[in-house]
Amino acid sequence: MNTIRTLCFVIAALSSYVALAYRLGQGRRSWRDGSYRTLITTLFFQCLTFTMGAVAMRGESFLGVDNLAILVMHLAAVAFCVSAQVIFLRWAVEGAEAARKTRFWVATGLLLDVLLTVLFFLADGPARCGTEFDGSGDPLLLTYLLAFIASQAVPCVTIVRRCGPYARMTDNAPLRQGLRMMFLGAVVLLVYGLVRMANVLAIAAGVEIGPWREALASVLDAFGIVAISLSLTTSLWTPAAGRFLDWTRTYRAYRALAPLWRDLYESFPDIALEPPGTSVRDLDYRLHRRVVEIRDGWRDLRPYIATVTVAGSTLTGSKAGEEAGTESRQAFTEAARIRQALHAKRTGGIPHDHTDAGDFEDRDTDNFRAEVAWLTKVAAAYSRLRKAS
Repeated sequence: MNTIRTLCFVIAALSSYVALAYRLGQGRRSWRDGSYRTLITTLFFQCLTFTMGAVAMRGESFLGVDNLAILVMHLAAVAFCVSAQVIFLRWAVEGAEAARKTRFWVATGLLLDVLLTVLFFLADGPARCGTEFDGSGDPLLLTYLLAFIASQAVPCVTIVRRCGPYARMTDNAPLRQGLRMMFLGAVVLLVYGLVRMANVLAIAAGVEIGPWREALASVLDAFGIVAISLSLTTSLWTPAAGRFLDWTRTYRAYRALAPLWRDLYESFPDIALEPPGTSVRDLDYRLHRRVVEIRDGWRDLRPYIATVTVAGSTLTGSKAGEEAGTESRQAFTEAARIRQALHAKRTGGIPHDHTDAGDFEDRDTDNFRAEVAWLTKVAAAYSRLRKAS
């Protein structure tokens, strides 16, 4: 379990350093802004907190003092929470009131750090086993741990109170996404605090909690901090994430159209502008070509498409076709007609009641996304009919 906890500290530290490096890159145009400097301070203490957590998990002394890394981690965490509280304070109030409340929170943080330091040494922290900082029946050490855990909950409550309403108020999509991510991180960190406090009190009462509960607390802590770090770097990863999602949707559509395109291509090789390939480079272009080639193959197939409605037995073999909506049923109808027409093309039998126009021509082909969505439904139905036969 120590491996899991160490990994969680490392992940949280890395995400914190990424957020700090990204925000430092904006320093030239933002350094004069007090809120920006407070944010940098917050991220510095966040990095220090989880770096010291990873050091503490190694079980070695820090600067020659046993368990000092744990104390530094807790002191940095308090400073991190105070800085975060000041950031949200600057959002809510301005002027003299903001300055007065900032002084209050800084003084509170300093007093709490002094209290933790005094309790640490009064409880003979350097001489204790590191596992006792997960929970202990000693009154001084128990007070130390409960004071620390309570300090971590304050900014989380503030974030939950502020971010939810702010996210609903703003029209800025990236900011709204960042606030929602921060809200999620704060909720997870609150749950972490509850789990951590339950663990500490259980150990103090002499109850065995099992290593998985400590690992759970570490996982929640890491997840919450990663979410907070992501919320502070939305403009860094949001465009890349959007491009990746677009690429994924394009690739899925390209693959979904493959069975229908392949059978049309085998019957009408001239529809392909260039030889078929498997490369996923220029995927947007390849998807456009695939749609155009399916459209051309569909047109070439007109003489083999019967005007009569496809027999119900052809479609009812698929449960999905029975349960689908109107458009999905239309897609199954078109897929069945294409399948019958391809069979007629291969056997050389042209129906007497063939048509030169079909439902395909009634679609709005100027809306490429809508056309891809429609062809994907037809291709999916076509694949199911192939498997059912």
